[in-house]
Amino acid sequence: MKEKFIRYQPKRDVLFVFGAGASIADGGPLQRDLLPEILNADYAESELASLAKKFIQDNFDTENGNVPSLESVFGYLDYFISRKESLKGGYTTIQLISIKESLIRLLHHRISESKTRRGIYKKFLECLDRFNKNVSIITMNYDTLLDESFDFLYPSKALIDYCINFMNYEEYDKIDAFDWWDNPREPVRIWDEKTPTPIKIIKIHGSLNWKYCNCCSQVLLTPWDTNIDLKTQGFKGRIGASCENPEEIVFDLKCPNDETPFDTFIVPPSHIKDLNHPAISKLFDEAAIEIRKTEKIIFIGYSFPEADVHIKALFKKNMLDETEIEVVDPYLNETIKSNYKSISQNAVFIKDTFENYIEKELENKIKTTR
Repeated sequence: MKEKFIRYQPKRDVLFVFGAGASIADGGPLQRDLLPEILNADYAESELASLAKKFIQDNFDTENGNVPSLESVFGYLDYFISRKESLKGGYTTIQLISIKESLIRLLHHRISESKTRRGIYKKFLECLDRFNKNVSIITMNYDTLLDESFDFLYPSKALIDYCINFMNYEEYDKIDAFDWWDNPREPVRIWDEKTPTPIKIIKIHGSLNWKYCNCCSQVLLTPWDTNIDLKTQGFKGRIGASCENPEEIVFDLKCPNDETPFDTFIVPPSHIKDLNHPAISKLFDEAAIEIRKTEKIIFIGYSFPEADVHIKALFKKNMLDETEIEVVDPYLNETIKSNYKSISQNAVFIKDTFENYIEKELENKIKTTR
């Protein structure tokens, strides 16, 4: 074994942008199903979770099967929180902040509970492995379906570059060696003389396997762990975990630097988004670089929803006029097309599933003559 510095090519052949439709194709939950599941669940053992559920029932019409959108709930919370105002019914600003965090953790729990895997992301990565790994990925999804599909590429074929710094890079004694992580931007270990390709996966709204310490402002990557304890609303860590026994959960996960309980690291769907977090700002900077550097952008299962005006601005500001744009979605309609035409009149639309696109089109789209 030796160490080697690996570089990115000056330009990217393709930038893939994954929306919810990509993860749904691989077995991820539908966003519209998450809130009904939360409202139907019993949270007798969790006071905060029960309070979050009660807040929704007190402030939205949930009778006769009516369920508000997540954007509406988080937008309502963010309105009062941003103005530092209380809400009648005894909801103080501090309580509203706690309810928001609890709701985020409930979403985290519901998404992480989904165990369905259809292998679509793996087929996608296998195609990259065969034909061209000079690509990058921006994903709007919190789930770890894409990350978990990457394992057959590591360590000799490819490395994930999440584009932010993790505690895991420092190999702290209090972080189990099982969770240490290679930083693709520093010299990496080379096995059997095979040099891996770094691939940027920019999870621009955060990830279930990222934990944030509000004391030291660092992020812990928990590669194989997205679980959350609903009773305590805390994360669980692993001691002595292994590939053969990855489920051994034995202690409350706290920051190895200062023993502070971790916060979730996801940006919830809302019309009022706080994007000032330093790590989120770093992800947007990296995304802007990739948008400017790529020759082609392929959007998979993404519709530019109204709550994502910041994503529209990101592409509008940074996309070059000559960049090729392709949109793949089995549910294409005039509204979705109009959203894309507002950022590029050159967009090509393909009404097809992610799986069919991989099988019929992807090879030709990523092959390069260089």
